[in-house]
Amino acid sequence: MDQALLRTFLEVARTRHFGRAAEALCITQSAVSARIKQLESTLGVELFNRRRNDIQLTAAGQRLRWHAELMMRAWERACLEVAQDGRAGRVLALGCTPDLWSVLARDWVVRLDLARREFGLQIELLSPADLSQRLRVGLLDVAFTFESACDAELELERIGSVDLELLASRPGLRPDEAFGDGYIQVDWGSAFMVAHATAFPQVPAPAIRVSHGLIARDLLEPLQGAAYLPRALAEPLVAAGRLFYVEGAPAYHRRLYLIYRPGGAVAELIQRTLVERREEAV
Repeated sequence: MDQALLRTFLEVARTRHFGRAAEALCITQSAVSARIKQLESTLGVELFNRRRNDIQLTAAGQRLRWHAELMMRAWERACLEVAQDGRAGRVLALGCTPDLWSVLARDWVVRLDLARREFGLQIELLSPADLSQRLRVGLLDVAFTFESACDAELELERIGSVDLELLASRPGLRPDEAFGDGYIQVDWGSAFMVAHATAFPQVPAPAIRVSHGLIARDLLEPLQGAAYLPRALAEPLVAAGRLFYVEGAPAYHRRLYLIYRPGGAVAELIQRTLVERREEAV
């Protein structure tokens, strides 16, 4: 399969527009159309429902998108590993959610000291579902997540925890006031969602739901809202007097996990780092 065909397909699926896809790929719109037609001819299916200013994936296109993304990631990793002349082709593919990058993963990357240990590095910020998926198919070696994995083929280590606390853009709010029109619900995982619904059964469905705490943090001030955030994300704005803790609101304790594929030099590197971290904590 020509890599250019898959890249073009994914760009059209992302932009839902042949012209914008052409601009992103630096090719003509007619070239984009020709590539999509060639891909559809090869597969024997239509990948897009073409309506003026409304291009949608067909059911077949939805199925191909998942495979195409995995294939392109696999190709990118293969290219990276082949290029590691001085590192024996060893590349650590690490994934985490955007929130956990600043809260946890960034410090772990520094601790790994990959340059001294002769590893290349590939980092991806993904959703929890994509992290699990890419770990299982071998496109990631290690992931940081709030959710523990139930997979016999993966190793799981609890490496810490974080408290999620309710913050608002205005001081002196009561919890019931914070859960008003400006409340932003962050998807902190299934355990958080269940506990939140149990603690506040009368709270109406929030008008704003977001996938990451970074999004909620950036929206709190302009929307005069409230949201549950980790202290590490919120503290700089609290110190600056721009965000405020909501007194009387419960905090939620979330465990943090490191999940990795066992076996090989990458697993040895991770295990050695875990041991060093425990020794420093003693």
